[in-house]
Amino acid sequence: MTGKVSLIGAGPGDPELLTRKAERLLQEATCVVYDRLVSDEIVAMANPKAKMIFVGKMPQCHPVTQDRINEILVEEAQAGQRVARLKGGDPLIFGRGSEEAAVLRAQGIPVEYVPGITAAQGASSISGVPLTHRGLATGVQYVTGHRQADKKLDLDWKRLANPDTTLVIYMGVANIGQIAVGLMTEGLPGTTPVMAISRATTSQERRMTSTLAKVAQDAREAELKAPTLFIIGQVVSLYEAQGLPLEDDRREAHA
Repeated sequence: MTGKVSLIGAGPGDPELLTRKAERLLQEATCVVYDRLVSDEIVAMANPKAKMIFVGKMPQCHPVTQDRINEILVEEAQAGQRVARLKGGDPLIFGRGSEEAAVLRAQGIPVEYVPGITAAQGASSISGVPLTHRGLATGVQYVTGHRQADKKLDLDWKRLANPDTTLVIYMGVANIGQIAVGLMTEGLPGTTPVMAISRATTSQERRMTSTLAKVAQDAREAELKAPTLFIIGQVVSLYEAQGLPLEDDRREAHA
């Protein structure tokens, strides 16, 4: 009998940000297929009898290809497993959830989506920097700062360089210099404030504030590693206005 696959958003890392539905399905699963960005605390919440399959990727290191991940999901579901496919953040925001769902549905396998708090929301909430704010940002744009096979970024810089919106860059640590140049070339001021947040909502979280003109150098000197999210726009000025430290006291909560 064919099983079922639940494409589950594990959120940005803090297990308390997991939805109740995601937690229930994780505990009911007979097979869990999980990514590198899913925190250890969330993985530990899985059914202890479940088959655990790690398919994590790192920049320029993909030991399990996306095609193979698709095959694993099909194989496990066809074997009758209740599969929890755990993805960091939300499965429909830069998570390839829809690609995996299309493959599964083509094989007649039932699929459901379980939303998760995406990295942008987690970073915004934990830092106190809003993604929209009256008088500073009337909208928000999400964009990936990385292309498949490390191809050159080909983004609509003119559309993205909008001073009235907040720009959130996912997977951009390697290309933040190119991104900053593209935005400034289209008129976004070099003084535009930027926040970089690495591993938001986890005990390994790091924060850095900078400006568009200096962010590439500052990120390099800070030795920021993936996953790092960049928030670009006037809303970042509210972080400094609060007087919050760059290294907050959440470590005690995770100790």
